[in-house]
Amino acid sequence: MPCFVYGKKRTTGSNMCFTTNPVVEAQDTTQSHFQGGSRSVSSKFSDDFCVTTPILPGLPDDVAMYCLALVPRSNFPVMGSVCKRWRSFIRSKEFIIVRKLAGMLEEWLYVLSVDPHGNGGSRWEVLDCSGQKHLELPIMPGPVKVGFGVVVLDGKLLIVAGCTVADGGAISPSPDVYQYDSCLNSWSKLPDMNVPRYDFACAEVNGMVYAVGGYGIGGESLSCAEMYDPITNKWTMIEPLRRPRWGCFAFGLEGKLYVMGGRSSFTIGNSRFVDVYNTNMHAWHEMKNGCVMVTAHAVLGNKLFCIEWKNQRKLAIFDSDDNSWKMVPVPVTGSTSIRFQFGILDGKLLLFPLQEAPGYITLLYDPNAAPGSEWQTSGIKPAGSCVCSVTIKV
Repeated sequence: MPCFVYGKKRTTGSNMCFTTNPVVEAQDTTQSHFQGGSRSVSSKFSDDFCVTTPILPGLPDDVAMYCLALVPRSNFPVMGSVCKRWRSFIRSKEFIIVRKLAGMLEEWLYVLSVDPHGNGGSRWEVLDCSGQKHLELPIMPGPVKVGFGVVVLDGKLLIVAGCTVADGGAISPSPDVYQYDSCLNSWSKLPDMNVPRYDFACAEVNGMVYAVGGYGIGGESLSCAEMYDPITNKWTMIEPLRRPRWGCFAFGLEGKLYVMGGRSSFTIGNSRFVDVYNTNMHAWHEMKNGCVMVTAHAVLGNKLFCIEWKNQRKLAIFDSDDNSWKMVPVPVTGSTSIRFQFGILDGKLLLFPLQEAPGYITLLYDPNAAPGSEWQTSGIKPAGSCVCSVTIKV
């Protein structure tokens, strides 16, 4: 994917850039409009949450948790500043559980977009299912990077590794990992990865984050892989790939990690091999029927949706149940663009054109619609050209 910095375009794998900001953690803002997730009421919390004072004096903690979960999401940053106990609860998985039990979960689309006229640089914006736009995210701390991974974990957005590019073209891989808390509207830094890398595959599977392959220091092509466990807050090396691989992407389906696309030192062109990691057996195996030169991808349900560079007017849909592919033509209705990026909201696939035209409309693919009615149009669209997007339920 392309990477943008103030209107200047660099092409480098699944890349994105942010403007430089030296702060360590963006401060909370009382004007944020981000709303929260869900989970269960009686789980044990992390050590910093297990304190003796009640959440709300005079109420059992489970009732108090439920009360806090009913508060509108725009008030979460203010709630988080009341006391450490409230802040710890809002940051925990348990808060998402309780929100879900209370029927308060909201699904929002976080889009990294760039001004098509090159005036505003890249920025994250937030859209809900009606297309309503909310406040932009605070600028991520740290230097401008390219080639990093983007993952959603427990209602939080993770920006993983990447590299900085000096004016003379020198590339410096980074092990840095930053986390955006969608409830508290703030950034923080997580532990560094074991191996600095960029242009690698990255995905969440069963509550763990995996980073695979890419380029390392000195442009070395990597076969190593590692996993982040949010409970231990550590990155651990896992079984490496059988061959180096870079410029690839990853996704999780049915508890397995798939690595597809890109190149390796054993392929002349783009690789059709799919590396599959069984997270229970801790072992890799191969499939031979992957897509190549993928320009957009997204996972919806138990299916992967891809658009290949050579065939921009067809969706390639992979079904993990039988490891099969099918092709679906993309209609011209809504946009004459032949290049798209994907978004997912409300169980539907959104196709955002990369070339804006007067009056263009976002295409929508509903896999659960009646035959012949899968394709529709949507009023949801970013303010600029979509570089990538993730969906967060909180």
